[in-house]
Amino acid sequence: MIHLDFTNMLAPAVKGGVAKSDWAKGTRLFAKARKVFEQRREANELGFLEVPDDAALHAQSTDFVKRTRGKFDDVVVLGIGGSALGPIALRTALRKPNWNLLDAGEREMRPRLHVLDNLDPATIAALLSRLKLERALFIVTSKSGGTAETMAQYLVVRERLEREKMAARDHLVFVTDPAKGALRPLAQKDGIPALDIPPNVGGRFSVLSPVGILPAALIGIDTAKLLQGAAEMGRIGVTDDLGVNPAGAFATLQFLADTKAGKHIHVLMPYNDALRDMAAWFVQLWAESLGKVMQKGRKNVGPTPLGALGATDQHSQVQLFMEGPADKTVTFISVPRRDKEDVPIPALHKDIAELAYLGGHSLGEVLDIERRATAGALARRGRPNMTLELDAVDPWHVGALMMLLECATIYAGALYDVNPLDQPGVELGKQFTYAMLGRADADAARREWETLPKPNPKFRV
Repeated sequence: MIHLDFTNMLAPAVKGGVAKSDWAKGTRLFAKARKVFEQRREANELGFLEVPDDAALHAQSTDFVKRTRGKFDDVVVLGIGGSALGPIALRTALRKPNWNLLDAGEREMRPRLHVLDNLDPATIAALLSRLKLERALFIVTSKSGGTAETMAQYLVVRERLEREKMAARDHLVFVTDPAKGALRPLAQKDGIPALDIPPNVGGRFSVLSPVGILPAALIGIDTAKLLQGAAEMGRIGVTDDLGVNPAGAFATLQFLADTKAGKHIHVLMPYNDALRDMAAWFVQLWAESLGKVMQKGRKNVGPTPLGALGATDQHSQVQLFMEGPADKTVTFISVPRRDKEDVPIPALHKDIAELAYLGGHSLGEVLDIERRATAGALARRGRPNMTLELDAVDPWHVGALMMLLECATIYAGALYDVNPLDQPGVELGKQFTYAMLGRADADAARREWETLPKPNPKFRV
Protein backbone atom coordinates (compact mmCIF):
# COMPACT_ATOMS: atom_id res chain seq x y z
CA MET A 1 0.00 0.00 0.00
CA ILE A 2 0.99 3.69 0.05
CA HIS A 3 1.08 5.80 3.21
CA LEU A 4 1.87 9.47 3.79
CA ASP A 5 3.94 10.33 6.87
CA PHE A 6 3.66 14.08 7.48
CA THR A 7 5.17 14.25 10.97
CA ASN A 8 7.81 16.69 9.72
CA MET A 9 5.27 19.02 8.09
CA LEU A 10 3.77 20.38 11.30
CA ALA A 11 4.81 23.03 13.80
CA PRO A 12 5.91 23.27 16.53
CA ALA A 13 7.76 19.98 15.98
CA VAL A 14 9.28 21.56 12.88
CA LYS A 15 9.81 25.29 13.05
CA GLY A 16 8.48 26.74 9.83
CA GLY A 17 5.96 23.95 9.35
CA VAL A 18 2.19 24.20 9.10
CA ALA A 19 0.85 25.66 12.34
CA LYS A 20 -1.38 23.48 14.50
CA SER A 21 -4.15 26.05 14.25
CA ASP A 22 -3.99 25.99 10.44
CA TRP A 23 -3.88 22.20 10.30
CA ALA A 24 -6.88 22.09 12.61
CA LYS A 25 -8.77 23.96 9.91
CA GLY A 26 -7.61 21.45 7.31
CA THR A 27 -10.62 19.19 7.80
CA ARG A 28 -12.99 22.04 6.96
CA LEU A 29 -10.92 23.09 3.95
CA PHE A 30 -10.77 19.52 2.71
CA ALA A 31 -14.53 19.14 3.10
CA LYS A 32 -15.03 22.07 0.76
CA ALA A 33 -12.50 20.62 -1.68
CA ARG A 34 -14.29 17.27 -1.55
CA LYS A 35 -17.52 19.01 -2.49
CA VAL A 36 -15.91 20.63 -5.53
CA PHE A 37 -14.27 17.32 -6.42
CA GLU A 38 -17.65 15.57 -6.41
CA GLN A 39 -19.24 18.35 -8.43
CA ARG A 40 -16.59 17.87 -11.09
CA ARG A 41 -17.04 14.10 -11.02
CA GLU A 42 -20.83 14.43 -11.35
CA ALA A 43 -20.28 16.81 -14.26
CA ASN A 44 -18.26 14.03 -15.95
CA GLU A 45 -15.05 16.05 -15.89
CA LEU A 46 -12.86 13.57 -14.02
CA GLY A 47 -12.60 10.79 -16.56
CA PHE A 48 -9.21 9.72 -15.22
CA LEU A 49 -11.04 8.19 -12.23
CA GLU A 50 -13.00 5.87 -14.52
CA VAL A 51 -10.16 4.77 -16.77
CA PRO A 52 -8.74 2.03 -14.48
CA ASP A 53 -12.07 0.16 -14.45
CA ASP A 54 -12.74 0.54 -18.19
CA ALA A 55 -12.01 -2.98 -19.44
CA ALA A 56 -12.91 -2.16 -23.04
CA LEU A 57 -10.48 0.76 -23.11
CA HIS A 58 -7.72 -1.40 -21.63
CA ALA A 59 -8.43 -4.08 -24.23
CA GLN A 60 -7.75 -1.61 -27.05
CA SER A 61 -4.09 -1.60 -25.97
CA THR A 62 -3.69 -5.26 -25.03
CA ASP A 63 -5.44 -6.49 -28.20
CA PHE A 64 -3.13 -4.34 -30.32
CA VAL A 65 -0.11 -5.79 -28.52
CA LYS A 66 -1.34 -9.35 -29.12
CA ARG A 67 -1.85 -8.68 -32.83
CA THR A 68 1.60 -7.15 -33.29
CA ARG A 69 3.72 -9.26 -30.89
CA GLY A 70 7.13 -9.91 -32.36
CA LYS A 71 6.79 -7.46 -35.27
CA PHE A 72 8.75 -4.55 -33.83
CA ASP A 73 12.22 -4.02 -32.40
CA ASP A 74 11.60 -0.33 -31.65
CA VAL A 75 8.54 1.61 -30.53
CA VAL A 76 8.71 5.39 -30.85
CA VAL A 77 6.24 7.68 -29.08
CA LEU A 78 5.65 10.96 -30.88
CA GLY A 79 4.19 13.25 -28.24
CA ILE A 80 4.86 16.08 -25.84
CA GLY A 81 3.87 17.00 -22.28
CA GLY A 82 1.52 14.45 -20.78
CA SER A 83 1.76 12.33 -23.91
CA ALA A 84 5.47 11.82 -23.28
CA LEU A 85 6.18 12.17 -19.56
CA GLY A 86 3.85 9.35 -18.53
CA PRO A 87 5.32 6.70 -20.85
CA ILE A 88 8.84 7.75 -19.83
CA ALA A 89 7.99 7.46 -16.12
CA LEU A 90 6.43 4.01 -16.63
CA ARG A 91 9.40 2.70 -18.60
CA THR A 92 11.90 3.93 -16.02
CA ALA A 93 9.89 2.64 -13.07
CA LEU A 94 8.79 -0.76 -14.34
CA ARG A 95 11.39 -2.02 -16.79
CA LYS A 96 15.01 -2.93 -16.16
CA PRO A 97 17.49 -0.04 -15.92
CA ASN A 98 18.82 1.13 -19.30
CA TRP A 99 16.05 -0.80 -21.03
CA ASN A 100 16.91 0.40 -24.52
CA LEU A 101 20.55 -0.68 -24.16
CA LEU A 102 19.72 -4.29 -23.28
CA ASP A 103 19.85 -7.01 -25.88
CA ALA A 104 16.62 -8.64 -27.04
CA GLY A 105 16.92 -11.60 -24.67
CA GLU A 106 17.36 -9.36 -21.65
CA ARG A 107 14.28 -7.44 -22.83
CA GLU A 108 12.25 -10.67 -22.99
CA MET A 109 12.07 -10.13 -26.77
CA ARG A 110 10.13 -6.92 -26.19
CA PRO A 111 10.89 -3.76 -28.20
CA ARG A 112 12.91 -0.78 -27.12
CA LEU A 113 10.84 2.30 -26.25
CA HIS A 114 11.90 5.75 -27.43
CA VAL A 115 9.98 8.94 -26.62
CA LEU A 116 10.50 11.94 -28.88
CA ASP A 117 9.22 14.71 -26.64
CA ASN A 118 10.80 17.65 -28.43
CA LEU A 119 11.42 18.97 -31.93
CA ASP A 120 15.21 19.11 -31.78
CA PRO A 121 16.16 18.03 -35.31
CA ALA A 122 19.49 16.57 -34.21
CA THR A 123 17.77 14.16 -31.81
CA ILE A 124 15.06 13.13 -34.25
CA ALA A 125 17.41 12.70 -37.20
CA ALA A 126 19.81 10.64 -35.10
CA LEU A 127 17.08 8.25 -33.97
CA LEU A 128 15.55 7.84 -37.42
CA SER A 129 18.96 7.21 -38.94
CA ARG A 130 19.62 4.20 -36.73
CA LEU A 131 16.17 2.61 -36.72
CA LYS A 132 15.24 -0.22 -39.02
CA LEU A 133 11.99 1.27 -40.27
CA GLU A 134 10.62 -2.11 -41.29
CA ARG A 135 10.83 -3.16 -37.61
CA ALA A 136 9.64 0.12 -36.07
CA LEU A 137 6.26 1.28 -34.76
CA PHE A 138 5.41 4.95 -34.26
CA ILE A 139 2.73 5.92 -31.73
CA VAL A 140 1.33 9.34 -32.61
CA THR A 141 -0.29 10.73 -29.46
CA SER A 142 -2.39 13.86 -29.74
CA LYS A 143 -5.96 14.20 -28.51
CA SER A 144 -6.76 17.04 -30.87
CA GLY A 145 -4.51 16.02 -33.71
CA GLY A 146 -3.43 19.64 -33.80
CA THR A 147 -0.41 19.67 -31.49
CA ALA A 148 2.17 21.43 -33.64
CA GLU A 149 5.21 19.58 -32.27
CA THR A 150 3.66 16.12 -32.54
CA MET A 151 2.16 16.73 -35.95
CA ALA A 152 5.49 17.99 -37.26
CA GLN A 153 7.13 14.78 -36.03
CA TYR A 154 4.35 12.74 -37.62
CA LEU A 155 4.82 14.42 -41.01
CA VAL A 156 8.55 13.71 -40.93
CA VAL A 157 7.95 10.05 -40.10
CA ARG A 158 5.11 9.65 -42.59
CA GLU A 159 7.23 11.02 -45.42
CA ARG A 160 10.08 8.69 -44.44
CA LEU A 161 7.75 5.69 -44.54
CA GLU A 162 6.35 6.70 -47.92
CA ARG A 163 9.85 7.25 -49.29
CA GLU A 164 10.73 3.68 -48.25
CA LYS A 165 7.42 2.42 -49.70
CA MET A 166 6.17 1.13 -46.35
CA ALA A 167 2.44 1.07 -45.61
CA ALA A 168 1.52 3.61 -42.93
CA ARG A 169 -1.04 1.24 -41.39
CA ASP A 170 1.72 -1.25 -40.61
CA HIS A 171 3.99 1.21 -38.79
CA LEU A 172 1.71 3.87 -37.28
CA VAL A 173 -0.88 3.85 -34.53
CA PHE A 174 -2.80 6.92 -33.43
CA VAL A 175 -3.84 7.64 -29.83
CA THR A 176 -6.41 10.39 -30.04
CA ASP A 177 -9.97 11.55 -29.37
CA PRO A 178 -12.59 8.90 -30.22
CA ALA A 179 -14.40 11.13 -32.71
CA LYS A 180 -12.87 14.60 -33.06
CA GLY A 181 -9.62 16.02 -34.33
CA ALA A 182 -7.38 15.68 -37.35
CA LEU A 183 -6.14 12.14 -36.77
CA ARG A 184 -9.47 10.26 -36.87
CA PRO A 185 -10.21 11.03 -40.54
CA LEU A 186 -6.63 10.07 -41.43
CA ALA A 187 -6.99 6.80 -39.54
CA GLN A 188 -10.22 5.95 -41.35
CA LYS A 189 -8.90 6.96 -44.75
CA ASP A 190 -5.58 5.10 -44.51
CA GLY A 191 -6.58 2.15 -42.31
CA ILE A 192 -4.27 3.23 -39.49
CA PRO A 193 -5.13 1.73 -36.06
CA ALA A 194 -6.46 4.35 -33.65
CA LEU A 195 -6.92 4.03 -29.89
CA ASP A 196 -9.04 6.30 -27.72
CA ILE A 197 -8.25 9.05 -25.28
CA PRO A 198 -11.62 9.49 -23.53
CA PRO A 199 -13.09 12.96 -24.19
CA ASN A 200 -13.16 13.75 -20.45
CA VAL A 201 -9.50 12.86 -19.86
CA GLY A 202 -6.98 15.69 -20.24
CA GLY A 203 -3.44 15.17 -21.43
CA ARG A 204 -1.62 15.40 -18.10
CA PHE A 205 -4.22 13.06 -16.52
CA SER A 206 -4.07 10.53 -19.38
CA VAL A 207 -1.21 8.22 -18.38
CA LEU A 208 -3.57 5.36 -17.45
CA SER A 209 -5.40 5.58 -20.78
CA PRO A 210 -3.82 4.21 -23.99
CA VAL A 211 -1.48 7.22 -23.83
CA GLY A 212 0.59 5.35 -21.25
CA ILE A 213 -0.95 1.89 -21.30
CA LEU A 214 -0.20 1.13 -24.97
CA PRO A 215 3.55 1.81 -24.78
CA ALA A 216 3.70 0.11 -21.39
CA ALA A 217 1.98 -3.02 -22.69
CA LEU A 218 4.22 -3.13 -25.77
CA ILE A 219 7.32 -3.37 -23.57
CA GLY A 220 5.81 -6.02 -21.32
CA ILE A 221 4.62 -4.07 -18.28
CA ASP A 222 1.73 -5.73 -16.44
CA THR A 223 -0.86 -3.10 -17.25
CA ALA A 224 -3.66 -5.01 -15.52
CA LYS A 225 -1.83 -4.67 -12.19
CA LEU A 226 -1.02 -1.04 -12.97
CA LEU A 227 -4.72 -0.31 -13.39
CA GLN A 228 -5.69 -2.37 -10.35
CA GLY A 229 -3.46 -0.25 -8.13
CA ALA A 230 -4.84 2.93 -9.65
CA ALA A 231 -8.42 1.76 -9.18
CA GLU A 232 -7.85 0.97 -5.50
CA MET A 233 -6.24 4.34 -4.86
CA GLY A 234 -9.06 5.98 -6.78
CA ARG A 235 -11.51 4.52 -4.28
CA ILE A 236 -9.39 5.68 -1.32
CA GLY A 237 -8.89 9.08 -2.91
CA VAL A 238 -12.60 9.90 -2.84
CA THR A 239 -13.10 9.19 0.86
CA ASP A 240 -14.24 12.07 3.06
CA ASP A 241 -11.98 11.32 6.02
CA LEU A 242 -8.75 13.30 5.72
CA GLY A 243 -7.15 10.85 8.14
CA VAL A 244 -7.34 7.97 5.66
CA ASN A 245 -7.08 9.82 2.36
CA PRO A 246 -3.41 10.39 1.44
CA ALA A 247 -4.32 12.35 -1.70
CA GLY A 248 -6.44 14.75 0.33
CA ALA A 249 -3.82 15.09 3.05
CA PHE A 250 -1.05 15.74 0.51
CA ALA A 251 -3.06 18.47 -1.24
CA THR A 252 -4.24 20.13 1.97
CA LEU A 253 -0.78 20.17 3.55
CA GLN A 254 0.86 21.58 0.43
CA PHE A 255 -1.82 24.25 0.13
CA LEU A 256 -1.45 25.29 3.77
CA ALA A 257 2.33 25.27 3.56
CA ASP A 258 2.15 27.55 0.51
CA THR A 259 -0.55 29.98 1.61
CA LYS A 260 0.04 30.08 5.38
CA ALA A 261 3.72 29.24 5.85
CA GLY A 262 5.25 30.78 2.73
CA LYS A 263 6.41 27.46 1.23
CA HIS A 264 5.80 28.26 -2.42
CA ILE A 265 8.07 25.57 -3.91
CA HIS A 266 7.08 21.90 -3.65
CA VAL A 267 9.90 19.41 -4.17
CA LEU A 268 9.22 15.75 -5.00
CA MET A 269 12.33 13.70 -4.21
CA PRO A 270 12.25 9.93 -4.72
CA TYR A 271 15.13 7.96 -3.23
CA ASN A 272 15.09 5.35 -5.96
CA ASP A 273 16.40 5.57 -9.52
CA ALA A 274 13.33 3.76 -10.81
CA LEU A 275 11.13 6.68 -9.74
CA ARG A 276 13.36 9.53 -10.94
CA ASP A 277 11.12 10.28 -13.93
CA MET A 278 8.02 10.19 -11.72
CA ALA A 279 9.23 13.54 -10.41
CA ALA A 280 9.23 15.07 -13.90
CA TRP A 281 5.73 13.70 -14.52
CA PHE A 282 4.57 15.26 -11.22
CA VAL A 283 6.13 18.62 -12.10
CA GLN A 284 3.95 18.95 -15.20
CA LEU A 285 0.85 17.69 -13.38
CA TRP A 286 1.22 20.15 -10.49
CA ALA A 287 2.49 23.14 -12.51
CA GLU A 288 0.10 23.09 -15.47
CA SER A 289 -2.89 22.33 -13.25
CA LEU A 290 -2.37 24.87 -10.45
CA GLY A 291 -0.47 27.83 -11.88
CA LYS A 292 -3.56 29.84 -12.75
CA VAL A 293 -5.68 32.92 -12.15
CA MET A 294 -8.21 32.31 -9.37
CA GLN A 295 -11.79 31.89 -10.55
CA LYS A 296 -12.84 34.45 -7.93
CA GLY A 297 -10.74 37.47 -7.17
CA ARG A 298 -8.57 37.20 -10.30
CA LYS A 299 -5.44 36.64 -8.25
CA ASN A 300 -2.45 34.78 -9.70
CA VAL A 301 -1.76 31.68 -7.62
CA GLY A 302 0.00 28.36 -7.75
CA PRO A 303 3.02 26.62 -6.20
CA THR A 304 6.17 25.87 -8.16
CA PRO A 305 6.97 22.14 -8.32
CA LEU A 306 10.54 20.90 -8.48
CA GLY A 307 11.92 17.43 -9.06
CA ALA A 308 14.95 16.02 -7.26
CA LEU A 309 16.56 12.59 -6.78
CA GLY A 310 18.11 11.13 -3.69
CA ALA A 311 20.92 10.65 -3.01
CA THR A 312 22.17 12.40 -6.18
CA ASP A 313 20.71 15.78 -5.31
CA GLN A 314 22.03 15.72 -1.77
CA HIS A 315 25.18 16.92 -3.51
CA SER A 316 23.51 19.66 -5.53
CA GLN A 317 20.10 20.88 -4.38
CA VAL A 318 19.93 19.92 -0.69
CA GLN A 319 22.33 22.71 0.28
CA LEU A 320 19.73 25.12 -1.09
CA PHE A 321 16.88 23.27 0.61
CA MET A 322 18.74 23.39 3.92
CA GLU A 323 20.14 26.92 4.06
CA GLY A 324 18.59 28.80 1.15
CA PRO A 325 15.27 30.66 1.27
CA ALA A 326 12.79 28.92 3.59
CA ASP A 327 10.20 28.68 0.84
CA LYS A 328 10.07 24.94 0.15
CA THR A 329 8.48 21.70 1.22
CA VAL A 330 10.14 18.41 0.33
CA THR A 331 8.18 15.21 -0.24
CA PHE A 332 10.39 12.14 -0.20
CA ILE A 333 9.35 8.84 -1.77
CA SER A 334 10.67 5.85 0.12
CA VAL A 335 10.71 2.18 -0.88
CA PRO A 336 11.78 -0.69 1.43
CA ARG A 337 15.05 -2.43 0.67
CA ARG A 338 14.77 -5.79 -1.06
CA ASP A 339 17.57 -8.04 0.18
CA LYS A 340 17.72 -10.04 -3.04
CA GLU A 341 18.33 -6.85 -5.02
CA ASP A 342 20.70 -5.23 -2.54
CA VAL A 343 24.48 -5.10 -2.89
CA PRO A 344 26.62 -5.70 0.22
CA ILE A 345 29.52 -3.35 0.86
CA PRO A 346 32.76 -5.30 1.44
CA ALA A 347 34.63 -4.71 4.69
CA LEU A 348 37.91 -3.56 3.14
CA HIS A 349 40.52 -1.03 4.31
CA LYS A 350 39.66 -1.41 7.98
CA ASP A 351 42.61 0.79 8.87
CA ILE A 352 41.11 3.81 7.09
CA ALA A 353 38.41 5.43 9.18
CA GLU A 354 36.73 7.07 6.18
CA LEU A 355 36.12 3.64 4.62
CA ALA A 356 35.98 1.17 7.50
CA TYR A 357 32.54 2.21 8.79
CA LEU A 358 30.87 1.34 5.47
CA GLY A 359 31.90 -2.30 5.49
CA GLY A 360 29.19 -4.73 6.55
CA HIS A 361 26.38 -2.47 5.38
CA SER A 362 24.75 -2.48 1.93
CA LEU A 363 24.12 0.05 -0.81
CA GLY A 364 20.37 0.00 -0.24
CA GLU A 365 20.82 0.41 3.50
CA VAL A 366 23.07 3.45 3.04
CA LEU A 367 20.63 4.99 0.56
CA ASP A 368 17.71 4.60 2.95
CA ILE A 369 19.72 5.94 5.89
CA GLU A 370 20.68 8.97 3.81
CA ARG A 371 17.00 9.64 3.06
CA ARG A 372 16.11 9.48 6.74
CA ALA A 373 19.11 11.60 7.66
CA THR A 374 18.20 14.25 5.08
CA ALA A 375 14.58 14.37 6.28
CA GLY A 376 15.77 14.71 9.88
CA ALA A 377 18.31 17.40 9.04
CA LEU A 378 15.71 19.42 7.15
CA ALA A 379 13.29 19.13 10.05
CA ARG A 380 15.97 20.18 12.52
CA ARG A 381 16.59 23.31 10.43
CA GLY A 382 12.90 24.14 10.33
CA ARG A 383 12.35 22.93 6.76
CA PRO A 384 9.04 20.99 6.50
CA ASN A 385 8.98 17.66 4.71
CA MET A 386 6.90 14.51 4.41
CA THR A 387 7.33 11.02 3.02
CA LEU A 388 5.24 8.94 0.63
CA GLU A 389 5.97 5.35 1.63
CA LEU A 390 5.56 2.69 -1.08
CA ASP A 391 5.72 -0.99 -0.21
CA ALA A 392 7.40 -1.70 -3.56
CA VAL A 393 8.12 -0.31 -7.01
CA ASP A 394 5.85 -2.58 -9.02
CA PRO A 395 2.93 -2.01 -11.40
CA TRP A 396 0.31 -1.98 -8.62
CA HIS A 397 2.10 0.63 -6.52
CA VAL A 398 3.13 2.79 -9.49
CA GLY A 399 -0.47 2.90 -10.68
CA ALA A 400 -1.63 3.76 -7.17
CA LEU A 401 1.00 6.53 -6.83
CA MET A 402 -0.05 8.15 -10.11
CA MET A 403 -3.71 8.07 -9.13
CA LEU A 404 -2.90 9.50 -5.70
CA LEU A 405 -1.11 12.48 -7.24
CA GLU A 406 -3.85 13.01 -9.83
CA CYS A 407 -6.54 13.08 -7.15
CA ALA A 408 -4.39 15.39 -5.03
CA THR A 409 -4.12 17.77 -7.96
CA ILE A 410 -7.91 18.06 -8.28
CA TYR A 411 -8.22 18.75 -4.54
CA ALA A 412 -5.46 21.35 -4.75
CA GLY A 413 -7.29 23.02 -7.62
CA ALA A 414 -10.36 23.37 -5.43
CA LEU A 415 -8.29 24.73 -2.56
CA TYR A 416 -6.62 27.34 -4.77
CA ASP A 417 -9.94 28.12 -6.49
CA VAL A 418 -8.60 27.38 -9.97
CA ASN A 419 -9.68 25.02 -12.72
CA PRO A 420 -7.03 22.27 -12.63
CA LEU A 421 -8.22 20.80 -15.92
CA ASP A 422 -7.40 23.61 -18.36
CA GLN A 423 -4.22 25.40 -19.42
CA PRO A 424 -5.13 28.82 -20.81
CA GLY A 425 -1.67 30.19 -20.09
CA VAL A 426 -0.09 28.22 -22.94
CA GLU A 427 -2.66 29.13 -25.57
CA LEU A 428 -1.29 32.53 -26.58
CA GLY A 429 2.14 31.06 -27.27
CA LYS A 430 0.48 28.37 -29.42
CA GLN A 431 -1.44 31.01 -31.37
CA PHE A 432 1.72 33.05 -32.00
CA THR A 433 3.43 29.87 -33.21
CA TYR A 434 0.59 29.17 -35.62
CA ALA A 435 0.75 32.76 -36.85
CA MET A 436 4.47 32.66 -37.58
CA LEU A 437 4.14 29.30 -39.34
CA GLY A 438 1.35 30.60 -41.55
CA ARG A 439 -1.56 28.54 -40.27
CA ALA A 440 -4.71 29.68 -42.03
CA ASP A 441 -6.88 30.25 -38.95
CA ALA A 442 -4.32 32.35 -37.04
CA ASP A 443 -5.02 35.79 -38.51
CA ALA A 444 -5.98 37.38 -35.19
CA ALA A 445 -2.84 36.07 -33.51
CA ARG A 446 -0.78 37.27 -36.45
CA ARG A 447 -2.11 40.80 -36.05
CA GLU A 448 -1.41 40.74 -32.32
CA TRP A 449 2.10 39.39 -32.91
CA GLU A 450 2.85 42.24 -35.27
CA THR A 451 2.07 44.79 -32.52
CA LEU A 452 4.78 43.43 -30.22
CA PRO A 453 8.04 45.40 -29.81
CA LYS A 454 10.74 44.44 -32.30
CA PRO A 455 14.27 43.58 -31.09
CA ASN A 456 16.23 46.78 -30.44
CA PRO A 457 19.96 46.65 -31.30
CA LYS A 458 20.68 49.04 -28.42
CA PHE A 459 19.66 46.35 -25.97
CA ARG A 460 21.86 43.59 -27.34
CA VAL A 461 25.30 42.81 -25.94
